[in-house]
Amino acid sequence: MAESSKLWYDKPASVWNDALPIGNGRLGCMIHGRTATELLCLNEDSVWYGGPHDRVPQDALKHLSRLRELVREGQHAEAEKLVNRAFCGSPSGQRHFEPLGNVKIEFGHEIDKVKEYRRELDLETAIHRTEYTHDETDVKIEILASEIDQVIAMRIRTVIKTEFMIRTTRESEVEYESHEYLDSLQTKSNQIVMLVTPGGHQSVRACCVLGVTTDQEGTVEAEGGSLVVVAKEALVVIGARTSFRHHNFETSAARDVSAALERGAETIWDNHIQHHQSFYHRSQLTLGPTSPDDSLPTDQRIEKGTTPALIALYINYSRYLLLSSSRPSNGSDQTLDLPANLQGIWNPSFHPAWGSKFTLNINLQMNYWGCLPLALDICMESLFSLLHRLALPENGVKVAKAMYGARGWCCHNNTDLWADCSPCERWMPATLWPLGGAWLSSFIWEHYLFTSCLPTLRKNFPVLEGAVEFCLDWLVPETFPDGKEYMVTNPSLSPENTFLDEHTREKGTFCRGSTADLTIISSLFEDYLNACKTLQLKPHLLREVGKAMLALPPPSICKKTGRLQEWGIANHADAEPGHRHVSHLLGIYPFNCIDMDASPQLARAALRSLEIRLANGGGHTGWSRSHLLCIFSRLRMPDKVAESFDALLDTSTLPNLFSFHPPFQIDGNFGAAAAVVECLVQSFELTGNGQRVLRLLPCWPQEWGNGEMKGVRCRGGWSVTFKWRDGVVVGCVEVRSVIGGDHESQNGGHDGSNGVELPSEETRKGIVLFPDGRIVEFEGSGPHFCQLE
Repeated sequence: MAESSKLWYDKPASVWNDALPIGNGRLGCMIHGRTATELLCLNEDSVWYGGPHDRVPQDALKHLSRLRELVREGQHAEAEKLVNRAFCGSPSGQRHFEPLGNVKIEFGHEIDKVKEYRRELDLETAIHRTEYTHDETDVKIEILASEIDQVIAMRIRTVIKTEFMIRTTRESEVEYESHEYLDSLQTKSNQIVMLVTPGGHQSVRACCVLGVTTDQEGTVEAEGGSLVVVAKEALVVIGARTSFRHHNFETSAARDVSAALERGAETIWDNHIQHHQSFYHRSQLTLGPTSPDDSLPTDQRIEKGTTPALIALYINYSRYLLLSSSRPSNGSDQTLDLPANLQGIWNPSFHPAWGSKFTLNINLQMNYWGCLPLALDICMESLFSLLHRLALPENGVKVAKAMYGARGWCCHNNTDLWADCSPCERWMPATLWPLGGAWLSSFIWEHYLFTSCLPTLRKNFPVLEGAVEFCLDWLVPETFPDGKEYMVTNPSLSPENTFLDEHTREKGTFCRGSTADLTIISSLFEDYLNACKTLQLKPHLLREVGKAMLALPPPSICKKTGRLQEWGIANHADAEPGHRHVSHLLGIYPFNCIDMDASPQLARAALRSLEIRLANGGGHTGWSRSHLLCIFSRLRMPDKVAESFDALLDTSTLPNLFSFHPPFQIDGNFGAAAAVVECLVQSFELTGNGQRVLRLLPCWPQEWGNGEMKGVRCRGGWSVTFKWRDGVVVGCVEVRSVIGGDHESQNGGHDGSNGVELPSEETRKGIVLFPDGRIVEFEGSGPHFCQLE
């Protein structure tokens, strides 16, 4: 259905926020679809300002005891003063992501003389098309980002010979500025070669190569630093490599372009479509019925509001975006793969908001919440690559030991191209929070729950264990008001939020044992024990972990307001009641510590927290609204889910369907996709005898219509396909095992045929819980398929 698989527009993009994205995981491009001068804004994921630098605070450890005492005494201003003086990195900031450059193609077709204009992004093929008629001549332009060929390719076709000029630049996102941030620009025969140094000591260097071939009657001439093309059909290929991964990055970029040009357009297009669909078609959401609004251009559909087909388009677009911005490389490059950052890979600015870095206090995690249920586990491999670099001795291990005298490794609120683990910036509500790495490590066990892939679990286990070691040493004993002693974090904070002291009403940041901290740590400990059992390892930390888990305090409820307590021991009030972060509710989502059935009292307290946040303006950014969507889906409140999705489209969505903070942040797209999947199927529950529960349509809003979900992945290693109408599952429910099935890693399918280790072939059992309350059991071993009536 075009309504759920294409974004289309009846006019060119006037600004970057209207343009459409393509990407192959490493190379990205925003396409404007202009007719006079087409503008392609390029990115390469390793083009960052500056090189690695040692920012570890040298005086933190000797002041740690004093800082903890100040927090205990409620001396908030003094505690923050000490942190600012001794616990911040120097320099305080990390590196930032930059654009690769721009390509401008001057056709000279003024828009007021153009007829039948249309530009579209086809999610099924991952191809951007611009079509129009100028002077009775049809113009068709297709652009794609090929993972197979590692290039961006553009095919230009006209009925008669057409002349156009191609230039490459590296300018500010402000189009009227004339500064060019590049080293050199050379043209030779049919190529343009641009060399770039983003700047700063030991910065990476980049080479961007553009090459052109034409039909037999066409010509390409280098002229004035540009290429002048006259042809009916031309193939434009853009490649880029950097010194981050390649010593001979100039040669590598030129080789990519030459090889692609030699293959030709037909081969590039065929290989690209086949490869993209092998991943994109693993899951698919279709919703209906359609409405007249669904035939409108996408920007107008957004203005009209939510329809079932628009929801399906949003989710399918999110799957497309993750595939386009997070893909593993081949060969030796794989250890330097980078996950999707704050903007995926699409950044127009030399001064991007928050550096377009990897933010670890929810944003990077949210990028991958929907990855596994949407059958895109291949995309998580780049996240694991970064995790391994964070845990290296020169990165996270060094920071843990130097700042806190702790074992293992840690990372604070942000990281960058160089896997910098030191505190970032000098902002008290976020800077001194060393649990970003621990939270990120939760994906290690979660990946196994969905895929049952033992090799990946075994490979990542040392990273998980190192995070556990740090958390064991980070916990300290604290006496609570009831006289009991618990193990908590100190200093602690609730990411980016502040409080008013319950006694003095003084504004503060640091507390003892925030709910967010203890949720992350307790979940990490459980993951560690489960991983040890699964890998049949004798955990040398077993005694320590068990003792620490028993000493963690339970979540508490504020007696005055009835909400879930956010600030640990103290019953502080919110300085900003409508704050965008709801970190104290992580136990609902993405973790499953609080459940409507298993812990109804805590669930009601969490709901009360949400009510207070929303009543005071919470959920006002794209990603925070998406987190609320995820939480309401777990609480099984379909009316609130529908209301939140409407708000997401109304206030936090750009014309190109990008999520808006403001500015653009891609985490809102990914978080909303995860929430919709959670409304379709939930799989976090186990029965008393350990059977996996697959709960169908647990939170599907009635106004979201009828549909079909193909290939949604569930914990326990299952894939489910089903249809529904009027909230009732109709026809057969297909349950397949992905153990030994079609999901792949970089080494191919886990079917044992290539030596990939599989879990034991014991019969696995589970139950499907239908929305009408029916319970149907299923079981299987190895590759398995069953149909449930």
